[in-house]
Amino acid sequence: MSVNKVILIGNVGKEPDVRHLDRNVVVANMVLATTERAYTLQNGTQVPERTEWHNIVLWGGLAEVAERFVHKGDRIYIEGKIRTNTYEDQNGIRRYRTEILAETMEMLSSKSGVGPMGETSPTGSAF
Repeated sequence: MSVNKVILIGNVGKEPDVRHLDRNVVVANMVLATTERAYTLQNGTQVPERTEWHNIVLWGGLAEVAERFVHKGDRIYIEGKIRTNTYEDQNGIRRYRTEILAETMEMLSSKSGVGPMGETSPTGSAF
């Protein structure tokens, strides 16, 4: 048995990039920042703050919710699975892009006051 599960709580780095594909399929891409606070070890060594940037992909109903309600700076909860895609750049060099395929999203802070968003499959609805 194996498990591919990711849980993130962070801040949206920029407005979601939403695309409407054929057959009313919607996909949204956004970046989420998670930050580990700085701290000091017992021996006095200072460990600086560290921010990780995560590429988030939302499909279907979750993408539609992101289009309407998610904005730069919002704090959100994302649950999903990690996926790595490979591609060749303009120079023929193989590149890798690691993404989080979101299955659940919950707004933790929003000016619009929107509450939790339910689980969904990549082609399902948000509620």
